[in-house]
Amino acid sequence: MAHDHPHAPADRTAARHRGRLAIAVGVLSGFLVLEVVVALATGSLALLSDAGHMLTDVLGLAMALAAITVAGAGRQRSSRTFGLYRLEILAALANAVLLLGVGTFVLVEAAGRLGQAPEIPAGPVLAAAVGGLAANLVALFLLRGGGASLTLRAATLEVLADTLGSVAVIGAAVVIALTDAFWIDPVVALALGIFVVARTLRVGAAAVRVLIQAAPQDIDVDVLASDLGALREVVGVHDLHVWTLTSEMDVASAHLVVASEADVHPVLDAARALMRDRHGIAHATFQVEPSDHRGCDEVSW
Repeated sequence: MAHDHPHAPADRTAARHRGRLAIAVGVLSGFLVLEVVVALATGSLALLSDAGHMLTDVLGLAMALAAITVAGAGRQRSSRTFGLYRLEILAALANAVLLLGVGTFVLVEAAGRLGQAPEIPAGPVLAAAVGGLAANLVALFLLRGGGASLTLRAATLEVLADTLGSVAVIGAAVVIALTDAFWIDPVVALALGIFVVARTLRVGAAAVRVLIQAAPQDIDVDVLASDLGALREVVGVHDLHVWTLTSEMDVASAHLVVASEADVHPVLDAARALMRDRHGIAHATFQVEPSDHRGCDEVSW
């Protein structure tokens, strides 16, 4: 059998993100408090929805930081042969569920206010929204280069949504200041809620795909099986499984049937190179079986 070490790519990525995550959490936490205070004082649902987005930003980034740190620190336990890398995916799913709840709450509240919107003082709302926009831009700058990390993608999506939300709240505050059109506040809140819920469902679906061990969307399993079967000396492929352990770590296993007189070493080298170079799978485990062996092909899932 052949094994490639699964930890190196994730370790390099984790070390690159921890510091920026910590700073982003601190920046967003400060402005979250400001938005909540102003939203409660003014009664602005649009600003409250923006504060809710920012809360999920803070929680999402904090969970990402915790998951990345714990995953790296806990991988040495013999009872956890793949470490704690799946914590990142669990954090992304929990974050999506939380954001979905906030988005749904905003939608319900906004719908109830469409017929009778309360008066909103535009000045404080505008000032808080501008501060929130600045905080989100700082966070987006810190999160740049998050790569394929699902947790960071989820957190970055939330920060981006909140950035757009802050822009929308700024626009609503300007309209209210100029026209006293208070109905714009629940309308903006409704639009933000729809925006967030739609994107949250996508992130949650991606996390679920990982947890049910579905094949990565960018890998065609049939093509992969065909490529393995076309290797020199390989006469059959079965029990092929491809899944994602965590972000940036796709893994695979397969049984390769070879001619009885075949030299196993070049077959393993070729299979590993194929997985790595053509399909981007750095961690693969192969069981090589001579064609006259019986039993393994009877295994089914």
